[in-house]
Amino acid sequence: MGQNNDIVIRTKNLSKIYGTKAAVNHLDLEIRKGEVFGLLGPNGAGKTTTIMMLLGLTEPTVGQASIYGIDCTRNAIDIKRVAGYLPDNPGFYPDMTGRQNLRFTACMNGLQGEETEKRITQLLERTGMTEAADKKTGTYSKGMKQRLGIADVLIKDPQIIIMDEPTLGLDPEGMRELLELIRQLSKEDGRTLMISSHQLYQVQQICDRVGIFVEGQLVACGKIEELGNQVQQENHYSMELQVEPCDDRLLGAIAGQDGVQSIEKEGNMFIVQSTKDMRKSLSAFLGKGNYTILHMHQRGGDLDEIYRLYFEKAGQKDESNSKKQNHREYRHL
Repeated sequence: MGQNNDIVIRTKNLSKIYGTKAAVNHLDLEIRKGEVFGLLGPNGAGKTTTIMMLLGLTEPTVGQASIYGIDCTRNAIDIKRVAGYLPDNPGFYPDMTGRQNLRFTACMNGLQGEETEKRITQLLERTGMTEAADKKTGTYSKGMKQRLGIADVLIKDPQIIIMDEPTLGLDPEGMRELLELIRQLSKEDGRTLMISSHQLYQVQQICDRVGIFVEGQLVACGKIEELGNQVQQENHYSMELQVEPCDDRLLGAIAGQDGVQSIEKEGNMFIVQSTKDMRKSLSAFLGKGNYTILHMHQRGGDLDEIYRLYFEKAGQKDESNSKKQNHREYRHL
């Protein structure tokens, strides 16, 4: 995991139990300085509960969480000084302009004066919000609110930023702009970012490492390529196949090949699940039968596939669960 002084977020045996349900179950996690870490899982997986414990907004049932060695439960005020938080739906006062909202946040954090005004102007420019700065936030789109949310988080210049579903509900252009901002915060500023998400393609573009969360448990953690290699080493292979002509007889013959576990239809192609790499043997088999291979691709480094296989392994059932957040409490302390 690298040297201990590289670890800025650490949890040990972190658990949160509601009644008989473990929302977070014995979580051991380490996040390094300057990396973008993706915490992946569906609604109800425990991502938001983990974030709330890291921010000191809810107490763990057992275990510990720390940021820069500061205990998140015992020293919640100190945590708020070093960590910024962007929820999936940033809350701003709709009758105030973007600039006024930032000024209010600065004031609540004890920041005032000419230097603060300069910083607000710089942050509005950096997040692409200069033109909308003096318009009421009630008129803002979701993407504009997210960008203003990043400016809001940066007011107190935190070295760690935690984002909960930051790309949710954004259009493609808004998503592109936000991802570019996140890259800058990591690569140019050297900040550490933890991003909770279930939108895998976006996460794959910006995260250095990911953790896959299933029903409160971290079932896998590492670089995407490492997790892909691990999946294949565990004899989970998935191949896209499109053949012409294609009939039930051919599919039955493919299903009967040594190593093939199943064949599923996905759009106009078939997904062959197997315990080994079937490309060579299937190419020979199809060529011998005078079939034309229109498409053949071995999946592996694709985060969607890694995610699906780990969920199947853990017996995941995607559950919907409402989030409970208190953005204003965190923002104003």
